[in-house]
Amino acid sequence: MATTSSRPLSSGAGSAAKGRVLIALACLLSLQGCVIQGLESVKNDASHATSFVRPDDPQEEIGQREHPFVLAKYGGEYHNASAEEALALIVGRLVAVSDDPSRIYKVTILDTPKVNAFALPGGYLYLTRGLLALANDSSEIAAVIAHEMAHVLSNHAILRQRRVTNSQVGEEVVHEVLGDSVAARVALAANQIKLADFSREQELQADAIGIRMIGRAGFDPYAAARFLETMQAYQTFVAGTSESLDDISFLSSHPTTPQRVELAKRHARFFGAPGVGERDRDRYLAGIDGLLFGDTAEEGFVRGRTFSHAALGITFSAPEGARVENQPKAVIVTGPGEAATRFDAAVIDRWQSLPDYLKSGWVNGLKRDSIVESKTPSGLATAAADAEADGWRFRIKVIQIGTQVYRFITAMPAGSSLAGSISDKITNTFRKLDATERKALAPLRVKVIEVGSSDTLGSVAAKMRSGSNSLKLLRLINGMGPADLPVAGSKLKIVTDS
Repeated sequence: MATTSSRPLSSGAGSAAKGRVLIALACLLSLQGCVIQGLESVKNDASHATSFVRPDDPQEEIGQREHPFVLAKYGGEYHNASAEEALALIVGRLVAVSDDPSRIYKVTILDTPKVNAFALPGGYLYLTRGLLALANDSSEIAAVIAHEMAHVLSNHAILRQRRVTNSQVGEEVVHEVLGDSVAARVALAANQIKLADFSREQELQADAIGIRMIGRAGFDPYAAARFLETMQAYQTFVAGTSESLDDISFLSSHPTTPQRVELAKRHARFFGAPGVGERDRDRYLAGIDGLLFGDTAEEGFVRGRTFSHAALGITFSAPEGARVENQPKAVIVTGPGEAATRFDAAVIDRWQSLPDYLKSGWVNGLKRDSIVESKTPSGLATAAADAEADGWRFRIKVIQIGTQVYRFITAMPAGSSLAGSISDKITNTFRKLDATERKALAPLRVKVIEVGSSDTLGSVAAKMRSGSNSLKLLRLINGMGPADLPVAGSKLKIVTDS
């Protein structure tokens, strides 16, 4: 969650289907602020980008126009000299064997932990730092980049745009390796179903072209299938469920991962049996050593079930059985059970009391006679109220520190009476951080270590500072299977704040 926010606007409530509780939260209120990086601050970067793209490219204007919107949506550009150098070497090899070696590309690393990659017309390619952290060698990143280059070379964005009405290319980017949340997909289902088949065809075509490209460039052609399997496992890990989001959301515009993996392996066999081609693991790991992992200091940090923000000086924890996700505009707590809680911040007028703030019109279905004032266990002024809208029951609790008001909105189906107790379990942990705690908060980074002769999987996992499930995350980010063990002298990625 970004450190800034603005006064909310009210909107109608309503939702349905799996993930509907999150949609209910979004529909109870609508926020304007909390954008990490505004459009004005990135316009200069878009003009700078023209020097990287062929001037006579007829699609350059589209890519240049949409570039600032992409930066604003995904947290801006992430600068890391060693990672950028590693990407430049990979792109150079791919361009040399592509169907259009005269084309020039601008590759941007986006400052977000989300695992994502996409392309815009005119040679604009985007990879998130979250994706870079998940990849394990140059061949895997080459597979992702070649896939996106294939979208550009095949004019997929232009073909797709002709099928879309009343939308911008920046709102329907060519490709997302991992899709958005289930709730977001449900909300967009009406538009997605019209384009699903067309997009699946594009994705499979880009897979085929990309794998041929990396094979011709001398990279391991099986890297595409390998990284798709890693992303599938990571997606399941992040979702906190045994089901993948691809399986849940059949309206996804991409083919299911098992289908893509099998087809990717078929294309790779054209170059030979597994083991052909270069992986270039050591060089790639050297390039991402020290890469930022997870949230930035401006967004605050999630460690297990606890959210802390050094600049705001606050922290709270979710109960057991819940999962905490830090989003640009809010922190979302899903669980326990069917509950979901949204946490954000806004500014309150000095003369306004907390009950008056609750009644100021930003909550739909508010029960004014339910408003109660009290204090948190740490002594902060708070007020709580109930609301009901379209089959949902809400508990809204606001906590004031100076002119900042922190808001917790917990949603449950109307038949449940647990919204209040779950809200209390979360808000009772809300408190100020002391100076020592604020100073100790530091972002996580990828650190490449050499495995010692006495190291075990458990001893390496103990070096992680990623919260719960460190052992599972260690396996995931290193592409290790269930039977794989660390080998003395080999290199592994860990996530740490040191």
